Amino acid sequence: MNSKKRQYFRKLLMSELRRHAEHITDEQARALDVNNDDAKENSDVALRNGIQELALKLSDQESQMVADIDMALRRMDEGAYGTCVRCGKDIDEKRLEAMPTARYDAACQAATEERKGTRAGPSL
Repeated sequence: MNSKKRQYFRKLLMSELRRHAEHITDEQARALDVNNDDAKENSDVALRNGIQELALKLSDQESQMVADIDMALRRMDEGAYGTCVRCGKDIDEKRLEAMPTARYDAACQAATEERKGTRAGPSL
């Protein structure tokens, strides 16, 4: 991958990083707000706990995305970005456009999903 393309993907990853980092903060704040409200009935407590749990799960997903982006940026710094970590082949740039954090090329991703039993059709 040439330096112009690497720079393009670095900007894309940094933009995604900022977006996900903002979502983590917003979701954690919402979860805390729900937790701090005074509940008057048991049904309110159950509902609030459900909302808080959902907000924290979303926050966990955002945190995972931030970690994936960080790993992609590290691979970029090491000169390995855009190379499949399983087979060493180049990852198609269209795949990287759709999923800039991709670690596997399409064939290796399919094999990984099949091995895990999560094969539901074509994937990024």
